[in-house]
Amino acid sequence: MARPRGFTLLEVLVAIAVLSLALLAAIRSTSSAIQTTEALRQRIAADWVAANRLADHRARRAWPAVGEREGEVIQAGVRLLWRERVAATPNARFRRVEVTVFAAESSAQPLTTLSGFLVNRPK
Repeated sequence: MARPRGFTLLEVLVAIAVLSLALLAAIRSTSSAIQTTEALRQRIAADWVAANRLADHRARRAWPAVGEREGEVIQAGVRLLWRERVAATPNARFRRVEVTVFAAESSAQPLTTLSGFLVNRPK
């Protein structure tokens, strides 16, 4: 008597289980990649915001008062908060500016911090 050809129910169930495990691993990997990409997008936008704050002071030849300022900006579609600390230096012609940028949803952990110096040039 000839044996029927095809797969048994058990073989089909094992194949489906293996396939579902492979798909689950692919979904987790994709999800992780998406989260990493979003975090990188936020950090790049935060770097731009910090660099723009310093460049703005330099371009305007501003001489900001010592102290702190805060603001909010949308950069590359990302809402970010920035905090700027201006401090005096031993040389009266220089000011140290430190810009820290945070995600709007979580201002506890900074995304980036950038420091620079401004020079008060004689006019």
